[in-house]
Amino acid sequence: MTTVTDTRPAAATPTVPRPVYKVTGRGTLRSEWSKFWSVRSTWITVALALIALVGFGTIAAFRYKSMMSGGARHVDRDFLDATSVSLTLFGVNFGQLALGVLGVLFAAGEYTTGSIRSTLTAVPKRLPVLWSKVAVYGVVAFVIGTVGSFAGFLVTNAIVSGTAAHLSLTGDVARSLFGAGLYLGLIGVLAAALGAILRSVAGGISAFIAVIMLIPGLLSLLPTSWQGHVGPYLPSSAGEAIYTLHQQSDLLTPGKGALVLLGWTVLAVAGAAWRLVGRDA
Repeated sequence: MTTVTDTRPAAATPTVPRPVYKVTGRGTLRSEWSKFWSVRSTWITVALALIALVGFGTIAAFRYKSMMSGGARHVDRDFLDATSVSLTLFGVNFGQLALGVLGVLFAAGEYTTGSIRSTLTAVPKRLPVLWSKVAVYGVVAFVIGTVGSFAGFLVTNAIVSGTAAHLSLTGDVARSLFGAGLYLGLIGVLAAALGAILRSVAGGISAFIAVIMLIPGLLSLLPTSWQGHVGPYLPSSAGEAIYTLHQQSDLLTPGKGALVLLGWTVLAVAGAAWRLVGRDA
């Protein structure tokens, strides 16, 4: 019995060229946007920030209304010169904590889980990841702060209607409310940058609280002659100058306050960029 062997060369399997995927800035932005909203903690913290901005202002307005109903002698000294804007922005200090914590989580969370390696593998140049993170979160924090401020003003102004605190939505009032949104947007980027520098959620939150709350509190330990030269240039004081309705002697002007806070934010983002490029993930 004879076996016949086919010695003809096998037909070459046609190769299908693989598609070439190009990393673009728009694609990186979309990726960071999707990652930001895909986490449950994002929705919870955003809700807490809005509740703080609207809720605490509402509580302050009801308290002011009740004191005014009881007569001038029952009004606390802190409420004597209150306006619907100052009552509305009573919740800014609480809202900034929620947005600051969320900023740190957004930037440092990937280092905690180790998923940052996958991100940097997909975007080898690294820096576009940082630019996209701060852009996405800066816009989100600004929108939340602005919407919360204007919504809180409408509620607060309705509560204090008929009192000396009631204000119309004039240019100065709108500037103050937009200033609160700008402050929260920049402070959110600052928090995200601290998270990217320290690469730790706990460390980033601790650093953020120290910058916003502890350092201003320790300012009283400095000589009195120094306090007036240092205090206005701290991030929290510069931010307060942005959204304060009436100019105060111990604060910068709104324009200078915005420039100072922007300088602090740029410095923090530059530090995060240096850490990202110079150190392994």
